[in-house]
Amino acid sequence: MKFGLFGINMGPLSDPDASVEVAQAAEAAGFESIWAGEHVVLPDPQVAPSPLPPTYPMADPNIVFAFLAAQTKRVLMGTGIIILPQRSPLVLAKEMASLDVVTKGRLIFGVGIGYLKAEFDALGIPFEDKGPRTLEYLDAMRSIWNDDNPAYHGQFADFEGVKAYPRPVQAGGPPVVFGGHVPAAFRRTVSHGNGWYGFGLDLDATRGCLQGLRAAEQKVERPAALGKIEISVTPFGNIDLDKAKRYADEGVERLILLFPTTSPKELFSMTANRGQILDYVKRVGDEVIGRV
Repeated sequence: MKFGLFGINMGPLSDPDASVEVAQAAEAAGFESIWAGEHVVLPDPQVAPSPLPPTYPMADPNIVFAFLAAQTKRVLMGTGIIILPQRSPLVLAKEMASLDVVTKGRLIFGVGIGYLKAEFDALGIPFEDKGPRTLEYLDAMRSIWNDDNPAYHGQFADFEGVKAYPRPVQAGGPPVVFGGHVPAAFRRTVSHGNGWYGFGLDLDATRGCLQGLRAAEQKVERPAALGKIEISVTPFGNIDLDKAKRYADEGVERLILLFPTTSPKELFSMTANRGQILDYVKRVGDEVIGRV
């Protein structure tokens, strides 16, 4: 099993010195990847389903990863996730190709369609068509990354007669990981994703999502070039060896860990500090990584 660490751009790790220290500690501890979340803006006041208070710091994932690329050597860098329909597909394609180049092929491109209407409203992006917009944007990005004569003509993206270099280091572009826990997300994963990412799931919820993915595979054609769907999950609460093995038994191939919590009922710590995160990273490296 592979292990990632979520939140390298958030909360206490929005401080660049702390982000570097934790990224380097994760790499030394044997973590395969570090992950950054994204919300361009957060609703004020916070109302469900907004996950965080509006003043919670969250630096832009791409800028943070460009900075960390020079401070690390091996650890992969995953966007967990970029809200794709909120971005210009060609601008984002340039950013992600450039990031794949400066990380020397260490990028994982995690995407989602978004769920906070207030965020879409503030950005002037229609909320209702975010699903089909996402798939068109991804197809358009893959064309500009890979085609000899890039072109795309759709409802939401339309271009031809242009090229963009440098292209990504990774053949075909960085692997695309789709987030989401609903049937449409499973279908998008099957048709367009190299992997799937479930966030904040206990074992029962993980089993349900994996059943949903298997059902989608029976209904949606999967391009052979995408290969087998890689399963990543952010588990509920802190991880230990026994818990990691139980996720592995369900077919999870990567666990992406949140900041350490002090309560078994807590998913995401709002109070963990830099030292506590460093201690947790070292403990997971010593007690869990390499034993599952």
